[in-house]
Amino acid sequence: MDFSKRLRSFLSTPDKMVIAPGAYDGISARLIAEAGFEAVYMTGAGTSASRLGQPDLGLTTLTEMVANAAAIVECTELPVIADADTGYGNPLNVIRTVREYERSGVAGIHIEDQSYPKRCGHMEGKQVLKPDEFVQKIKAAVDARRNQEFVIIARTDARSVHGFEEAVRRGNLYAEAGADVIFIESPQTLEEVGSIPQLIKAPCLINMAGPASKTPALPNEDLKRMGYRIAIHPGVAMEAALTSIRLALKRLKDEGISWDPKNLVGPQKLFEAMGLGSWRAREKKYISREEGT
Repeated sequence: MDFSKRLRSFLSTPDKMVIAPGAYDGISARLIAEAGFEAVYMTGAGTSASRLGQPDLGLTTLTEMVANAAAIVECTELPVIADADTGYGNPLNVIRTVREYERSGVAGIHIEDQSYPKRCGHMEGKQVLKPDEFVQKIKAAVDARRNQEFVIIARTDARSVHGFEEAVRRGNLYAEAGADVIFIESPQTLEEVGSIPQLIKAPCLINMAGPASKTPALPNEDLKRMGYRIAIHPGVAMEAALTSIRLALKRLKDEGISWDPKNLVGPQKLFEAMGLGSWRAREKKYISREEGT
């Protein structure tokens, strides 16, 4: 199945916006599919948190990120859009980054114009490359893909460093360099959010990082009406997990029980949510059992 082609078909459908909740592991990816969404976003912050137990400060490596992307792809039949940070180096490194993510099976990636030390787009202290430097990274990414359907998303973090006008200018430069989608990180007012799709000469992605972020939190219908083609919600599963795990551990410590009497799941329901049925079908097809064994 060509997930990149499917993602492109979404982008080419008039008046359609792809809603991609953030997955940080196989469980969250499966639950996103179960909920009926059409795409998954592999969050870099979630990958750093789940695999390393560390904040989003660029600590994850290319191989760690690609391994997580491959695991998520394996758990769902949905197109996966993956965070690829800065491309992990110069344009030559970007070539390898694109090839590795392509092999993982994701439908597309976004690469950002931050310089090191990089950090979450909604944290202070970011720095960005000169736009000409990042243009070369985008050109390298576009040329490196073996599947021409593979979606290259250019992210600029210039809004927080040089202001909104510079972020828009960079977005259009990156579109001219061949990026399929433009992602302006951290617009800070409702007016900025609303004007981006009108000012950028390419499909636009918006990051809904939540009410505590730099960007105003808006319903998907409003974002669609503004003209966005992709809306990612990176923290939706990760924040729910953080809250729920804390509550479960508090219950275990205070009450001495590890289950929620109001919301029992149990091993069977858990395994069913993780695809037990499909594995049972394979077991029946490929493994014969003699009676009594």
